Amino acid sequence: MARRRTASFTIGKRKVGAAGSVYVIAEAGSNHDGDLEQAKRLIDVAKGAGADAVKFQLFHADRLYPKAAGQVSYLPGKSIYDVIRSLELPREWLPDLKRHAERQGLDFLCTPFDEEGVRVLEELDVPAYKVASYCLTHLPLLRRVAQTRKPVILSTGLGSMTDIREALSTLKRHGNPPTALMHCIASYPAPIDQMNLRVIPTFHKSFGVPVGLSDHTLDPIVAPGAAVALGATLVEKHYTLSRRLKGPDHSYALEPDELARLVAHVRSVASAMGTGQRTIQPCERELYHFARVWIYTVRPVHKGERFTPENIQVLRSGKLAEGLHPRYYERLVGKRAKRDLPVNAPLARRDL
Repeated sequence: MARRRTASFTIGKRKVGAAGSVYVIAEAGSNHDGDLEQAKRLIDVAKGAGADAVKFQLFHADRLYPKAAGQVSYLPGKSIYDVIRSLELPREWLPDLKRHAERQGLDFLCTPFDEEGVRVLEELDVPAYKVASYCLTHLPLLRRVAQTRKPVILSTGLGSMTDIREALSTLKRHGNPPTALMHCIASYPAPIDQMNLRVIPTFHKSFGVPVGLSDHTLDPIVAPGAAVALGATLVEKHYTLSRRLKGPDHSYALEPDELARLVAHVRSVASAMGTGQRTIQPCERELYHFARVWIYTVRPVHKGERFTPENIQVLRSGKLAEGLHPRYYERLVGKRAKRDLPVNAPLARRDL
């Protein structure tokens, strides 16, 4: 299948999907633990780490799970409904958090989980929408998000290629917003050997949109760095002030120094990937002229004398002028010199 052209777009003042850059989303999620000052400190950490955006989550337990939904194995002890209710972000915090993020130069993102959440975030005028993996098939929510025509970052955990096609088709029909896909393994933490990162180029080829990684592994650099090497131009990672905090999402989140390592690493990898075109790089220019090989005399050669392996060799040029390309060496042996040549003379066509 031929690779489709990937269209980039902007969120705030930052370009998403451009080769050589990575849009890093620091996912604060629910790690505010119901404390506004803790939420602001999380924003400060995202800034200090060098992220592009900070993201929270806007949900209400009554619109996320039935009360009788029961427990999930990775959050034992309470029903998932009660867990979600304890993690709700107070809506009155949103303007304050957005201002705090923007003063730090960060894009403020917040994931909605229902259509009412989109309405609230539209009043806040967020610059883009992140749709969680669990909402990949929530077509009413996707329709509402698409109608804003703001950029959409769509996670794909738990989804099939059919699910992704239907989600993208829904977005296109109802507003056609600029869209990026996030490869995601919805496990907390996700095992590194089940990350299946080679799906990133598959998404590029199949859908022709920017692709990123929403990573839930414990390691701060392995999966994000490998994803960028495979073409990811967005990376999202949960982080916390400390994994010793008691909320359910702290244990698999990065601590501040690890988040900073992640950002530095993925930016270095993106910078190292280059354009894909083989060209002489600026740092190579000196040695291109100094250490490439050409054909030189290694002793004086008189007019009419034959060239032999004893009087011509393939050598690096140093500061001498370039001679004939080594591809001509075999053809030169046995030819006669047209003029006297000193030792260390670069051979030229006029010398034959």
